[in-house]
Amino acid sequence: MRLHKIPVSLFFPSLPRPLLNCCCHSALLANHSTASQRRLSTDSHAPQHVIGQDSLEVLGHSYPRDDFTNVTSKILEKVGRNLHNQSHHPLWLIKERIKAHIYSSYVGRWGNPLFSVHDNLSPVVTVEQNFDSLLIPPDHPSRKRGDNYYLNRKTMLRAHTSAHQRELVRSGLDAFLLAGDVYRRDEIDTSHYPVFHQMEGVRLFSNHELFSKVQNGEDLSLFERGGRRTPNKQEAHTLEAVKLVEFDLKHTLTKLITHLFGEDLEIRWVDCYFPFTHPSFEMEVRFQGDWMEVLGCGVMEQELLNSAGAGNKAGWAFGLGLERLAMVLYGIPDIRLFWSQDERFLKQFRVQDIEQPVCFQPLSKYPPLHNDISFWLPESKESEDGRESFTENDFYELVRSVGGDLVEKVSLVDEFTHPKTRRRSQCYRIIYRHMERTLSQQEVRLVHELIERSAETELGVQGRY
Repeated sequence: MRLHKIPVSLFFPSLPRPLLNCCCHSALLANHSTASQRRLSTDSHAPQHVIGQDSLEVLGHSYPRDDFTNVTSKILEKVGRNLHNQSHHPLWLIKERIKAHIYSSYVGRWGNPLFSVHDNLSPVVTVEQNFDSLLIPPDHPSRKRGDNYYLNRKTMLRAHTSAHQRELVRSGLDAFLLAGDVYRRDEIDTSHYPVFHQMEGVRLFSNHELFSKVQNGEDLSLFERGGRRTPNKQEAHTLEAVKLVEFDLKHTLTKLITHLFGEDLEIRWVDCYFPFTHPSFEMEVRFQGDWMEVLGCGVMEQELLNSAGAGNKAGWAFGLGLERLAMVLYGIPDIRLFWSQDERFLKQFRVQDIEQPVCFQPLSKYPPLHNDISFWLPESKESEDGRESFTENDFYELVRSVGGDLVEKVSLVDEFTHPKTRRRSQCYRIIYRHMERTLSQQEVRLVHELIERSAETELGVQGRY
């Protein structure tokens, strides 16, 4: 799950900066298992998408455009790529390792896996799915047009995989893993990208399932009437139920993360706040001398379960970012590499065993080129629906649309307010670096000039160059 700065990441914390430039954690040498050999789909491309004047076509469906439409062709090029489903892609490896661990650790009565896996759900969702179904208030800042990719006012590219949580619970599922690509307008650097991948888990318990192994469990209940919300529980839950659900959640996640990082890993739990769980926690691990967030989790809000037709059960949910784990465990230094078709990158992850250690060997480090851009901002005002006339995310998105993956990082390096006119100007530094070859200053200058012209015509800024 991911919302606006409470923190923005919520269940999916952002990558540390600077990114840990590490090789693989030594603990990856443990716990080898057998995995089937599959063929790598390096040549898979997203289906064609069309942005027309009045409508746009995504994944074979047509959506009318309106004043909220802000998705770009550069972003739509990523829709349908499904890196997490491309065999032996590093994101696929992480997903498969998590899936294999959960499958082997949690088995149903008849020997079948307790958890089902859903990794091919469409990233096009309704605004209601993305926000309302998760109890996110209508005025919550996470809904901002400047932070999301909207097809129109009612439809968007999901900002988190949790957008499907209610529909899966409503279908009768009590235990499932969910993985997919998610879309978020964000800053530009080596650890942020507008498309990334998440994986989350949900498990629900009936009264019998939760208390069956507890002495005198038949006398205990999930729910209480007239209860009150405290820092430790929701008003609907008994304290006994919450403590058991919390214990099961933390035990499950501790086993998962030590499986990935190694048994000697030092772990701590930090209390936090998410709108859709209470109590809520973040797991931090000691990695290379620092504490690092790896996931968020909590006891699911009972109101959410009630709305999904599972009001007689209580449960937990967790979420983590696949890129985050892959970058740390495999030592991948730049998030853009996950989209590379360079064979030198892809072949490093073609392993016989998904548990086999992989230490990413960097491609040749091509030199960066940087150019600055300065401009006066348009007059500060908001439209009738509360939209700001200019935001930093607007500029980042324009740079992505023009420069694509040639752009490694964009930084705001200076701000100035004219003492008399009070007009504001900003100066950004754009670092260009190709992942597979050396760029010339001439080709970078052509891209940079196009960014300058586009910023004036599309964002209403006045250049100072």
